[in-house]
Amino acid sequence: MNKSELVAAVAAKAEMSKVNAAAAVDAAMEAIIETLKKGENVQLIGFGTFAVVKKAARQGMNLQTKQKITIPAHKVVKFKAGAKMAL
Repeated sequence: MNKSELVAAVAAKAEMSKVNAAAAVDAAMEAIIETLKKGENVQLIGFGTFAVVKKAARQGMNLQTKQKITIPAHKVVKFKAGAKMAL
């Protein structure tokens, strides 16, 4: 499912226009992104949790030149599915 399909599904489920559904989806995604940028977790009960995780610096290899490189420490977003996501 891509974003336009998600907007269409939200519009159908909530019985609203696609324009309003697109605004709601955009607002929800912006709120999640802003919260994660602050370093805070986003917990949606039943759906799952988005968490910011710090990854330590490590050694890697440039596969084309076989030269060792240092991959700097960075933050990534991790998602853990909630109970309702069990398939």
